[in-house]
Amino acid sequence: MQVRHGMSGVVLTVNPGLTLRTAACLMAERNVGAAVVIDPEQPGPGIVTERDVLQSIAAGQDPDSETVCDHLSSRLTFASPDWSLERAAEAMVAGGFRHLVVVDGGELTGILSMRDIVRCWVSEYATSELPNDLAAR
Repeated sequence: MQVRHGMSGVVLTVNPGLTLRTAACLMAERNVGAAVVIDPEQPGPGIVTERDVLQSIAAGQDPDSETVCDHLSSRLTFASPDWSLERAAEAMVAGGFRHLVVVDGGELTGILSMRDIVRCWVSEYATSELPNDLAAR
């Protein structure tokens, strides 16, 4: 299965000047764990995640005054829609992150989360019966 089958084509994009609280509210409203940060003054997109928000709050910072630009990741690993889900999962594990921005021909086409990968694998391989060795336990 390829990234294109699991990715979300609707991507939450935010401005780097937003407060972390506003970004968190937007992510919560859309039930997503990350937002792509588009800054016309930067060469490429960044990403802000729920982990970035949590780390800021845990450090005692005020989410109403901290801005996205101070907490985003700008060194991204981009995925191609043609990548296998296995390759995407390997990239996430190797990089220690849970989201990949998907680009095709230099254009933002989606975002893939670890949850998306698991959802695809579960739906593809799900059965209603347990294997005999598990059923006997």
